[in-house]
Amino acid sequence: MTGNDGDAAKHYEAVQNLAAAKGVRYLPIDQVVQLPVDKLLERIETIAARNQQPDPGEAAAILGTKQEPMMTVTQALEQYWPLAKDMVLNKSLDQKRRCADPIKKAFKNFVHVVGDKPINEISADDMLNFWEYWLEHIELGDVVASTANKDFTHFGKMLRTVNRMKRLGLELPLSGWAFKEGAKDPRPPFSDEWMKTRILRPGALSGLDPEARAILLGMVNTGYHPSEAACALPDQFCLDADIPHLSIKPRKGREIKNRNSIWVIPLLGVSLEAFRAIPNGFPSYRENNATLSSDVNNFLHDNGLMESEKHVIYSVRHNFEDRLLKAGVDNRVRADLMGHGLDRQRYGDGSG
Repeated sequence: MTGNDGDAAKHYEAVQNLAAAKGVRYLPIDQVVQLPVDKLLERIETIAARNQQPDPGEAAAILGTKQEPMMTVTQALEQYWPLAKDMVLNKSLDQKRRCADPIKKAFKNFVHVVGDKPINEISADDMLNFWEYWLEHIELGDVVASTANKDFTHFGKMLRTVNRMKRLGLELPLSGWAFKEGAKDPRPPFSDEWMKTRILRPGALSGLDPEARAILLGMVNTGYHPSEAACALPDQFCLDADIPHLSIKPRKGREIKNRNSIWVIPLLGVSLEAFRAIPNGFPSYRENNATLSSDVNNFLHDNGLMESEKHVIYSVRHNFEDRLLKAGVDNRVRADLMGHGLDRQRYGDGSG
């Protein structure tokens, strides 16, 4: 009765469980017929008879006539999460959400365009339809190529993982669909003049949430990623040390993206003052800092504190590296101060 619910996957599992309850392992019929005669007869003899007829449910379970159903795209996504536990080990709840959201988005978009079909039936034509869907949105200017490519990357990675870990042996048409991406338009740094006369003007940030304000001011003389301060625990703020500093390190429930991002950030000036005003960290953003950037960006925009439409909160970070460049700070020291390896993305415009 467990299998009589119309769900093919549950029905197949029920048949497997029934076989186990009868003391045998479920095998598909092409393997059953290859068993030695004595083993085959043992199986047949376990099938219960009802009204002098073999019970059809037990016969299907013992003789392997129930074919394993192929999971649909949506079911494959459900199967993926337990198979990819290593992807979210030591991540915080917010980091897990950020990791899962783009994958869920990619699958939602694919099902919208192609439908929730069995994954063994995904064809090159289906992938072409998905590609054409994104091409249309790129041509309309709704998205850029990199946005579409993320969907193909996440969709392909998930299906390949399920295919491999479930030993399905499918040939899936997942390669060769990426769009050519143009050069990225880097976010500009705030100019020193703008930082001094606008953002650091007394009272300019008084209307901003105190925790968000402290995180923003903390960036001024550190160049850290906003989330690095937002997620730090109170014992990571060493404000009474001979050299006050913020220690960025992995902790239980929060992963650090790479070894170069494990670093000690010296604190001084407005950044040190900001942290001393809130010495116990930022509980409002610690476990969910997804809204931090938008909170700060919206405030700066609404209060005329954005130097241009292209400037964002990270423009403060870029300004910090620009000031290091202008001061002639050694490349290695700059890398250490910003938590980068030496082979890294370059921030700021480097003007003298």
